[in-house]
Amino acid sequence: MSRTKHHKIFPLTRREMLLATGAGVAAGTMGLPFNALAQERLTVADPGGPFEAAFGEAFYRPFEEATGHTVANTAREHQPTSQVQSIVETGSYSWDVVTVTQADQVLLGGRDLLEELDWSGEHMDNIMSDARTDVWMGTDVYATILAYRSDTFPDKAPESWADFWDVETFPGRRALRRSPIDTLEIALMADGVAMEDLYPLDIDRALAKLDEIREHVDVWWTGGAQTSQLLASGEVDMLPTWNGRAQTVIDDGAPVGIQWNQGLYSIEGWSIPKGNPKADLGREFIKFCADPERQAAFTDKLAYGPTNPKAYDFISEERAKFLPTAPDNLERMTLADQGWWGEHKEEAESRFNEWLLS
Repeated sequence: MSRTKHHKIFPLTRREMLLATGAGVAAGTMGLPFNALAQERLTVADPGGPFEAAFGEAFYRPFEEATGHTVANTAREHQPTSQVQSIVETGSYSWDVVTVTQADQVLLGGRDLLEELDWSGEHMDNIMSDARTDVWMGTDVYATILAYRSDTFPDKAPESWADFWDVETFPGRRALRRSPIDTLEIALMADGVAMEDLYPLDIDRALAKLDEIREHVDVWWTGGAQTSQLLASGEVDMLPTWNGRAQTVIDDGAPVGIQWNQGLYSIEGWSIPKGNPKADLGREFIKFCADPERQAAFTDKLAYGPTNPKAYDFISEERAKFLPTAPDNLERMTLADQGWWGEHKEEAESRFNEWLLS
């Protein structure tokens, strides 16, 4: 399928609304949309890196053009839960809308730190069920996969997390995530646990397996952009990272491969910090991001899957095969249990950090 030409979602372009505003002022502002009269600045926090360009093209600039509002984009920390809590508790709303993971929204929603969303409308109804809660709309499906330098392994590439642990058959520099999230699951699969039997996670068993690879870990990475740099420079030969981060390096011409087998996929999406004075505008923005053509647009620059299945009507078959929700990829992975992480994240982080320092 080839992408069809994008159509305007709103009846007026930004220029048309600005012209209408001037005419409306002279005529008592009769018949004008509210947004044309009250333009605001919406600060949106995303993970940065490739998200900035992809979401800018798919969401930020089109929303500005369609509504007349301004979107100010900023990069958030990799795990923004503490930032969101601080924003709400201090009432200093440096962010109006922020991307959070399924696990983070469980934690933040449980603490009443997020605004309820408006789920009315056709596009909102089409969002996949796993990407819907009262306080969060999933926007993109991503996967933690094994990425490797294909020039280091030209004849036989690693095919599993057990291969990552096999330093004799697959020698080379390794990196792991400095977080229990995904790392515990990876260790358990390396130890022979089937994907369908991962949860509830056996933390003791995972840490024991990590003991075996610890001395061979050259870098403990803390952010997605760092993994892209490590792969692109050849500083490491294999690591777990998000498929979009690896795909960016591949698209830039680096000799990097992706192993989808035993991948962990999850969903990231939009939430609004509780009490935000621009919550209504934030809800309007989130609804805009549910549009399938808008979601299809971000896949041009970011190899993550859309949460509105109708987006595939606007994504080429060639591009679709690089997305986590492509059938050949999805069937080799498992959905990370974000409910488990929402309940046990703090305990797992405490245990993992103690292990790192031991």
